Amino acid sequence: MRNHTELNQFNLLGIPQTEGLETVLLVIFSFIYLFTLLGNLLILLAIVSSSTLHTPMYFFLGLLSILDMLFPSVTCPKMTFYLSGQSRAISYKGCAVQLFFYHFLGSTEGCLYSVMAYDRFVAICHPLRYMLIMRPGVCVGLVMAAWLVGCLQATILTSFTFQLPYCGPNRVDHFFCGIPAVLPLACADSSQAQRVGSTNVGFLALTLWLSVCVSYTRIGIPILRIRLAEGRQKAFSTCSAHLTAILCAYGPVIIIYLQPTPNPFLGAMVQILNNIVSPMLNSLIYSLRNKEVKSSLKRVFYNVVFTALD
Repeated sequence: MRNHTELNQFNLLGIPQTEGLETVLLVIFSFIYLFTLLGNLLILLAIVSSSTLHTPMYFFLGLLSILDMLFPSVTCPKMTFYLSGQSRAISYKGCAVQLFFYHFLGSTEGCLYSVMAYDRFVAICHPLRYMLIMRPGVCVGLVMAAWLVGCLQATILTSFTFQLPYCGPNRVDHFFCGIPAVLPLACADSSQAQRVGSTNVGFLALTLWLSVCVSYTRIGIPILRIRLAEGRQKAFSTCSAHLTAILCAYGPVIIIYLQPTPNPFLGAMVQILNNIVSPMLNSLIYSLRNKEVKSSLKRVFYNVVFTALD
């Protein structure tokens, strides 16, 4: 076993079929990453600075902004590093850490989407009891449960992946250390780890998706009963941004799992959409489709401008 664990680094091969496009990709991904950080930071600042946004809905939105800054930070900095011509090597421990935080933050964000869907269900279907049901202790408990599920999921997947011996080759055919790219490099039978990975990821994603569907199905019934079109529009507007963000998050995952035969290039593009583009889109979705966030962002912007002028 000692001879089988001498591998101390992996080499990331990057995005398939993009040879010669490193400079273009570097500019694109650097812009997207910086825009993601700035956009979500502004949303977080707007929520913290505005007392009118200190409600459960915006508490969860603030946490989503934090996750949307952390999630692309797992893969994007390393990718831009080797696209700039630097080393593609990643240490054995670094690969394990990257895989852990990818699943930890991704699973936590999926759980948070379900929590936000439940929050919208309570707000629309039980408006008079909303602040009683979604009291601070409950909100904190739901968030802690989301982080716990994400940590447990990541621990299981990372343990099953890296308990296997790796003795070479060390070329990871992807732009980050994902389970499907790392397991084929193992020097032992990886079928059990593959089953555990597919089962855990699939079960959690299906459970969270069904919970979102149940919440919005129960939301849709009372909305359709509202006689006034203005009332229906107002009720729907509180959910539209969240629904759009969920489709952006789950859409790429659904595409990759519905492939009849795996395609490395398509798989990489879907992962880029999920890892890098979706967190950027969330900041746009919630800033453009939410009046309260837009007005708070304007106040923050004016305060910054006036402070700079003074």
